[in-house]
Amino acid sequence: RETFAIALAIQNLVYGVAQPFTGMISDKYGAPRVLIGGALLYAIGMALMAHTQSGWDFSVSAGLLVGIGLSCSGFSIIFGVVGRAFPPEKRTLALGIAGSAGSFGQFLMLPFGQTLISNIGWHNALLICAVTVMLIAPLSAALAEDKKTQAASRQSIPEALREALGHRGFLLLCSGYFVCGFQIVFISVHFPAYMLDQRMTAETGMKALALIGLFNIFGTYLWGWLGQHYTKKYVLSALYFTRAAVVAIFILVPLSPATVYLFAATIGFLWLGTVPVTSGLIADVFGVKYLATLTGIAFLFHQVGSFFGAWLGGYLFDATGSYQLMWILTIALGVLAGLINLPINDRPIVRPAAAAA
Repeated sequence: RETFAIALAIQNLVYGVAQPFTGMISDKYGAPRVLIGGALLYAIGMALMAHTQSGWDFSVSAGLLVGIGLSCSGFSIIFGVVGRAFPPEKRTLALGIAGSAGSFGQFLMLPFGQTLISNIGWHNALLICAVTVMLIAPLSAALAEDKKTQAASRQSIPEALREALGHRGFLLLCSGYFVCGFQIVFISVHFPAYMLDQRMTAETGMKALALIGLFNIFGTYLWGWLGQHYTKKYVLSALYFTRAAVVAIFILVPLSPATVYLFAATIGFLWLGTVPVTSGLIADVFGVKYLATLTGIAFLFHQVGSFFGAWLGGYLFDATGSYQLMWILTIALGVLAGLINLPINDRPIVRPAAAAA
């Protein structure tokens, strides 16, 4: 399990480390080029996964190549375009709708992948999924932007980075995002194995992950709507506190398929609600010109958390024979994330040059 977990941990870490750079390229040269390159790397990585002979091969294919592919085709790239396309009064809701589309993909692909594995084996399933990923390339044409419609700010990328990294609220927001990545990747990677440990079937775990994807469609939209109508930092705090409570209840009640599916549906409502609200808050404070770049930096924190969620879950299981410590840590970090979002300064930055203009 640790060999599998470390490859997925590398994937999430590479995804995060590459995200600020792919965001910069997208902001400067346009999202379609980044998406097409990402689709190619993603597909190559999945095809090589099908021919893995060792843990090292798996870390290169599933970890490095798929990780870079994800960074080129993930939320930050899409949200950069969507954030610039909509006015502030509609932006967070639009981001929530875009996030819901990603959730719908998770809902479809989990049973699709499981059906392929059951009928034609994991080797051929990976090859078919690699071909499926290539659909990103032609669909990327819809995200071409007219450069004239982009923000007229003369701020450079280095100036934007210095401004954001010197802003205490941005760092607090990123720290909360770290917790989000830790929680969701721990559950994504280890939940099917946890089901087996509890003498349930792998199919129960897969159905639970599919339910998470299904309810995340509605949850991402709902949290985007809430972020549009209420103070975003308080919406984020409420989400993290609720996550911690849901996990605590899950590990305390007797386990059964019914409680597993109820947990999956509930946590699904909370799954990626952080993404449109966090991106919307960054746009409110720093503007939209470098939205993909700044959300990419925030997502780096998210993916560092994802790395630890995937790896530490496998490590602690191998060390203790149980996921109990990971569940407790997941709850504690959720409470911490709820607290650190409360003091964020969410007032828009007024730049002297922009004010003079």
